[in-house]
Amino acid sequence: MRDSGILRSLVLASIIHRGLCATYSRTSNLVGQGFMNAFYWQAISDPTNGRVNYVDDATAQRSGLVSVSGNTVTLRADDKAVLSANGPGRDSFRIESNAQYTTHVAIFDIGHMPEGCGTWPAVWEVGANWPNEGELDIIEGVNNESPNESTLHTSAGCTMPNGRDMSGTSTGSNCDVDQTNNMSCGVKLSASDSFGPSFNNNGGGWYAMERTSSAIKIWFWDRYSGSVPSDVKYAGNSINTGAWGTPAAYFPDTDCDFASHLGSHNIVINLTFCGDWAGSSDVYASSGCPSSCVDYVNNNPTAFSNAYFEFNALNIYE
Repeated sequence: MRDSGILRSLVLASIIHRGLCATYSRTSNLVGQGFMNAFYWQAISDPTNGRVNYVDDATAQRSGLVSVSGNTVTLRADDKAVLSANGPGRDSFRIESNAQYTTHVAIFDIGHMPEGCGTWPAVWEVGANWPNEGELDIIEGVNNESPNESTLHTSAGCTMPNGRDMSGTSTGSNCDVDQTNNMSCGVKLSASDSFGPSFNNNGGGWYAMERTSSAIKIWFWDRYSGSVPSDVKYAGNSINTGAWGTPAAYFPDTDCDFASHLGSHNIVINLTFCGDWAGSSDVYASSGCPSSCVDYVNNNPTAFSNAYFEFNALNIYE
């Protein structure tokens, strides 16, 4: 009887614990200048070999590549300069969060994302010792090609099972960057308006990512969706991800030990051009884009007037 009672207590505690795992409290409400204060500028060489020149904060301010209007932050690429073939790439932004996160939920309210041939925008999280501490791409795509693709990149020994409970479609089950030429475990979202011009034409929307010790989930809701959870649309002091329904992308720890594959992550927001993905000859050509990627980026600055992110808010819950 005593053992049975203990067992019942343990089962009840487990059920309660699982329920609590879906409930989080807000630790950061980042809007306007507060959003920018939470990030630092990375004026570095592009690891993906893009035709880009990541600038520092002072250059971005001076060139109008960053602006704050009320709660809204705009980050854009240069759309004025014709580039010399022998000079640096197109001026753009790469910012990384000052804070690091493990178990958390990040909700991005985005009004606009960069578009245009040659563009490669991304919102992602990454550990310090890549790829050993993992990388999670929440928003990523190239050359206006919808839908969005969310991807988990890791070191060896991490795979994803078939038949996951998600609305998106798996593009790979081996997350090892070395064995997959960095394609890793991708998921193409089912929503056609989750990326590029279709996202922008619909007023943007919300991306949310939940990371726990046993799973990573990503959701997307367009601006006028009737299924946007109220605690996402009207961000407050707490959220319950258990009420958000089936995620667009789902990465469980079934065949991947998160403790040894994922470290503390920084949030990164960047826009590069061409490079290993957007500039790949077959990818660029299949997107219906003109010329070669590098020539197009060099010679057509006005083509990038819509190459900007517009963030209305970033809320972090832990």
